[in-house]
Amino acid sequence: MNILVVGAGALGGYFGARLLDAGRDVTFLVRAGRAAQLKQHGLHIKSQRGDLTLNAPPHLLSEQIAQHYDVVIVGCKAYDLDATMDSFAAAVGPQTAILPVLNGMAHVDRLAARFGADRVLGGLCLISATLDPQGTVLHLNDAHSLVFGELDGGSSPRVAAIAQAMAGANFDARASEQMRLEMWEKWIFITALAGATCLLRGTVGDIVAAGNAALPRTLLDQCAAIAAVNGYPPRAASLERALAMLTAAGSPISASMLRDLESGGAIEADHILGDMLDRAGAAAAPTLQLAYAHLTTYQARRAREAAR
Repeated sequence: MNILVVGAGALGGYFGARLLDAGRDVTFLVRAGRAAQLKQHGLHIKSQRGDLTLNAPPHLLSEQIAQHYDVVIVGCKAYDLDATMDSFAAAVGPQTAILPVLNGMAHVDRLAARFGADRVLGGLCLISATLDPQGTVLHLNDAHSLVFGELDGGSSPRVAAIAQAMAGANFDARASEQMRLEMWEKWIFITALAGATCLLRGTVGDIVAAGNAALPRTLLDQCAAIAAVNGYPPRAASLERALAMLTAAGSPISASMLRDLESGGAIEADHILGDMLDRAGAAAAPTLQLAYAHLTTYQARRAREAAR
């Protein structure tokens, strides 16, 4: 099985490197700047699950794609998805499976519209990672899971083949027969986390220390109600885990969206919070609306300043 990992950033770099280290046939699709960095320095991972150095990881530019791949793993930000789809389009053949690990759900429809619904799997990853200025992947916690499956549920030969290819690599890989539900459950958590930490500009621990743990709890409840309206009520165990993480005293956790916001960067407000609100139907979500209004105001200010 040949695998194209789109990007060699925090997510793609981590999982792709682990697969390469396990002897799998993996190529990174990168931009010119990252290609030069990989050529000069290689790909490095710093992780409590084991450091890793790949001196010459296989990589190519979009214009160098000369074959179809069995699997294309996509982990870009939602606001970059259109350009990303353009970059890997030549790698998609009749039997290619596209495995996105973006948060939310709207990207599934966009990928299906471009490449056909039969080529798109569901997927998610559970990891906290970032790149340092030298391009080293810094794994920030001990979670490193990749979950994938057919969006319509059940099993399939291609999912089984992907599971076999990922078995034995130094991360947790799991095929799911309830992929849409699991994607909704993660989306619920990410939306509550992003909404709370961005609105209150602090970590979960900061929010709890200030006596404001009710806010992430309320966001979680509102997002869970929206999921239920859409036919995917979260399981009790999932909600319990999410609530524990959102209200843990002293927790250093915050959403990556907060880091992007504080650095003045682009954010996934529309894809994560906005799309959740668009699917609310009869479910009331006033706290989520407030969090989204905060983020869209930031986006408007950022656009105004960029236009100067």
